[in-house]
Amino acid sequence: MAGVSEALAGHLEGEVTTLCHCWRLTLSDRTVMGFTDHDRRIACDGAVFMPETGFSASEARRSLGLAVDAMDVEGALATADISEADIVAGRYDGASVETLLVNWQDPQQFARLRRAVIGKITRRDGRFVAELESPEAALDQTNGRVVRRSCDAELGDARCGVDLDDPQFRGEGTLVSIEGNSITVSGLGGFENGWFANGIVTWTSGASAGRKERVSAHRKGAGGVALDLWRDVAAPVSPGDALIVVAGCDKRFSTCRTKFSNGVNFRGLPHLPGNDAAYGYVVEGQLFDGGPLVE
Repeated sequence: MAGVSEALAGHLEGEVTTLCHCWRLTLSDRTVMGFTDHDRRIACDGAVFMPETGFSASEARRSLGLAVDAMDVEGALATADISEADIVAGRYDGASVETLLVNWQDPQQFARLRRAVIGKITRRDGRFVAELESPEAALDQTNGRVVRRSCDAELGDARCGVDLDDPQFRGEGTLVSIEGNSITVSGLGGFENGWFANGIVTWTSGASAGRKERVSAHRKGAGGVALDLWRDVAAPVSPGDALIVVAGCDKRFSTCRTKFSNGVNFRGLPHLPGNDAAYGYVVEGQLFDGGPLVE
């Protein structure tokens, strides 16, 4: 095993070993958390690894080449350590994890087994399972632009140029009620149905203050304006909590032009023919004069 000290190597060659696994979790905000499958806390390599979460790991493998290796880490959802609300909020998405093999009788004897990033996290019956992906997983990510009809800019960013502080694209409301992933709010009655679909809700007060949620649907109802969120609210919210919501964009050229008057900054290729145009000749009355496909 590469990177093993002589002391640890000698311990591994013994008939009896006192080994455990430790995981150092580093979040995107630089917060560091330590966990172990041992039954006592361990101080090792400048970090403290806690046992209360009941961590355990599946079989791990390391392949030659550029194949993506993965293993699972399972633990209990504990309010003081890893909470379901933080998982739903995406706090652990993309976090890096170091796996250490430690002699718990002498924590100065340790070896780094692997570095990984957290991929998919599943939750069930008060427990979670996190999939740890090897660094080669980054090679599967798309780099650069993709040729497609839809826009690849994020609404309001420098490439898009839309000013989301404009009152016509921004609304402030107050939570009236919540049911599942659907919230009813007041203060948004002046906007037409669907205006905030695909937009972003930012909570400005209450337990979820500062968190953002994506809106999947927007409609007016008898009790106020209903916003359907893509997922359940990460932290508890209560009637009276304030929020800000910005208009959404479905990435189509027609929406960019008519809703935002921003067609000049559209970052897609709306006239890209695609496979459907190849079969369009069989439609009676179809006009193929070299003109644009999107007006």
